[in-house]
Amino acid sequence: MGGLNLGKGGFAQHCFCQIIPNYILRELAARGHSKLREHALRTIEQSERLRGQRDMLAFLGAISVATPPGAKRRTIYDCQHETKLPGKLVRGEADPATNDRAADEAYDYSGATYDFFKSVYGRNSIDDRGMRLDSSVHYGVGYDNAFWNGMQMVYGDGDGEIFQSFTSAIEVVGHELTHGIIQCESGLIYYGQAGALNESFADVFGVLVKQWRLKQTAAEADWLIGADLFTSNVKATALRSMKAPGTAYDDPNLGKDPQPAHMNDYYKGKADNGGVHINSGIPNRAFYIAATQIGGSAWDPAGRIWYDALCNRLRPTSDFKSAAKATIDSAAALCGPGSKEQQAVRSAWEQVGVI
Repeated sequence: MGGLNLGKGGFAQHCFCQIIPNYILRELAARGHSKLREHALRTIEQSERLRGQRDMLAFLGAISVATPPGAKRRTIYDCQHETKLPGKLVRGEADPATNDRAADEAYDYSGATYDFFKSVYGRNSIDDRGMRLDSSVHYGVGYDNAFWNGMQMVYGDGDGEIFQSFTSAIEVVGHELTHGIIQCESGLIYYGQAGALNESFADVFGVLVKQWRLKQTAAEADWLIGADLFTSNVKATALRSMKAPGTAYDDPNLGKDPQPAHMNDYYKGKADNGGVHINSGIPNRAFYIAATQIGGSAWDPAGRIWYDALCNRLRPTSDFKSAAKATIDSAAALCGPGSKEQQAVRSAWEQVGVI
């Protein structure tokens, strides 16, 4: 992938997507003790600065990261608690483990994400053209986030009291790398319902990477995003629950999980880029319902239906109704009109109030 990143809709997509939304960090800044406030405010400040740099990052693209078709190439850097990217090279493809847990988790989990998309959907890395998977760990001091900046992954270590290392959850790694795939495919803009779909598709494939690696069926899976991010000090099961949006956390320092599970509770405000992390609970639950109604492994056929819709049917400004139609049409194309899979997909969107 080189130069300016274009979604298939033809729009330039300058993508900066982070796993922890600012509304959680603002709650932490308002409710936490002085040290937690300091970490939260610093993370917000650094994230805003990075967001301001995203146009240049997207313009520079990944001129040097293309690799031969079919080759997996992971490159891990250590920021050494600074904020200059990418940092010091610490591990390349086929190199031995570093004994740095964050570096080795970034290596292993980015590899698992590559293997998932290659094995299940035949995709050749993020851009489907062999893009190198670059990751930087130990970003900043107590940085409470992980993000895809349009050309690479970056992980903070967390503050140690609320958040643990952001390489600790494979579904978080899968989530963030999926943002790169979305950037290269439908190019869903990061605002409003299109942005909530962007977040939801990242959650869908992030959790599918975890389920595939663990060999879990849809019925066996926990359907949690970020189950290993919080320390034991936090009253939370995860950052988000696809099975039961709005129930992932309820903590004095973080507040209560605001995600709706149905259009009746749709967030209409402007915060969170028009609710991209908040309202993603609605399409998240739709996928959970569809996958569990179909049964078996969620990555196929349910995941394949969502993947087809993402790559072939959605556009940068698609909304929830567009996504419902796209996945219903994909189910018909892949599994047959009137098939149990198509019926399950239609039922799922009906149950969350989108159609």
